[in-house]
Amino acid sequence: MSSPRVLAIVLAGGEGKRLMPLTADRAKPAVPFGGSYRLIDFALSNVANAGYLQVVVLTQYKSHSLDKHISMTWRMSTMLGNYVTPVPAQQRVGKNWYLGSADAIYQSLNLIDDARPDIVVVVGADHVYRMDFSQMVDAHVASGAGCSVAAIRQPVSLADQFGVIEVGSDVDMAGTPRITAFREKPSDPTTIPGSPGEVLASMGNYVFDAAALVDAVTRDAATDSKHDMGGDIVPDFVSRGDAAVYDFQRNDVPGTTDRDRAYWRDVGTLDSYYEAHMDLISPLPVFNLYNGRWPILSQQQPLPPAKFVHGDDGSPGSAVDSIVAPGVVLSGATVSKSVLSPGVRAETGSTVSGSVLLDGVHVGRGATVRRAILDKNVVVPDGASVGVDAEADRARGFTVTPSGITVAGKNARVDR
Repeated sequence: MSSPRVLAIVLAGGEGKRLMPLTADRAKPAVPFGGSYRLIDFALSNVANAGYLQVVVLTQYKSHSLDKHISMTWRMSTMLGNYVTPVPAQQRVGKNWYLGSADAIYQSLNLIDDARPDIVVVVGADHVYRMDFSQMVDAHVASGAGCSVAAIRQPVSLADQFGVIEVGSDVDMAGTPRITAFREKPSDPTTIPGSPGEVLASMGNYVFDAAALVDAVTRDAATDSKHDMGGDIVPDFVSRGDAAVYDFQRNDVPGTTDRDRAYWRDVGTLDSYYEAHMDLISPLPVFNLYNGRWPILSQQQPLPPAKFVHGDDGSPGSAVDSIVAPGVVLSGATVSKSVLSPGVRAETGSTVSGSVLLDGVHVGRGATVRRAILDKNVVVPDGASVGVDAEADRARGFTVTPSGITVAGKNARVDR
């Protein structure tokens, strides 16, 4: 049997309020991550590495930097009919902008009509993970279901943070369980059969038969729902016994190890964004950016290599347990357990520890940065400190997260 025609739809319209101030003037999927990437690069890399090269990205909020990144970075061979195309909300079916993720697809049904796929892969744009979607598509086709939902195993204690998938003991001929219920953040979750300490949490990734998806979002558009993929479309398939679950644990990505297999991180909050960065920098990282068999692809800026030099007092520039991007210059500065993005400068006697510095941050002589996230072009003047005194940081107008991470927005200057 020939392979099905697949169209990938990336849902990238999220406003990302919980990531403020990082989303003050950019869409959540455009938030920089890991020194050299943006969040959307993980979803697009997974789709592209899986061999699906017809991709539309549905955007809405503050999408300029996201649209620019996609247009400049994600170029496919047009000779073979491949493309990655950002598609903003266009009010094609009325005077409303996207009212939810399902409505975004409904308002963009022309894209499905143009591509004429057999299968539509729908993925979120703001998670950090590796996944071979071709394996999920194969499992979906074998299941005979109209909809398949990717699920990751999570401790039952975290069930109230996710959409939880409940399955019965019956499986189809391919060994895939049907979903019996889909519940948002339940306080009394049903655990996985045979694994009483775990639940199946939705990853926000779906595979649909194209005709079934078109039918579902069209019917949903005529109702007074929230027009949400997880909240409305999936439960509709579940109610008809037409939804299967795909256990992420089954996904075998080339080059992964026992250490980072089945890693998935929702970076929906500032604390989770920070923690995901800390996952990158250990000697045996929980998430390995250096897997050349399944690369995370992004734009490579024309910058010189990072440079570590002695400061004017003779002190060496150094970085340990850290990621240092191209264009960084450490002149007599000491960096530990941090992620430094392109163009960061740190001067003589400065220290940066447990921090995430985005593009163009400047840390002056003798300055201290500790447990902080500094957005683009933040300036920490000579002798100043940030992340050391939470109350002082709040008084400066900076955000301090529940775990004590200080976050300074783009172009901020840290007063002494």
